[in-house]
Amino acid sequence: MKSLDDDQAQNIVSIPLEGKSNIADHMVIAEGRSTRQVASMAQKLAEHIKKAGGEARIEGLANADWVLIDAGDVIVHIFRPEVRSFYNLERMWAVGEEEASEAEAAEA
Repeated sequence: MKSLDDDQAQNIVSIPLEGKSNIADHMVIAEGRSTRQVASMAQKLAEHIKKAGGEARIEGLANADWVLIDAGDVIVHIFRPEVRSFYNLERMWAVGEEEASEAEAAEA
């Protein structure tokens, strides 16, 4: 989360997946303003994970509309805003109304 924040990611949301899915314990969703920013954030985040001793698999880096970073217990999705709106993963994973309200308040 700090790496994404440092790289000026927007609308960062963390979704606990424990008890909802066995694919990971946490999902982080963020967005960048352009494909270049999305790709840069993904590469830097993967480097930070590897330096910390973890493994990070990256998918979608070539187009950088939606990049997925699989770090084992944490999955990170970095989108361009239009792509994030289209897929709306927050809704799919049933982020509570309270969390959605906090994200809306942060935007204002």
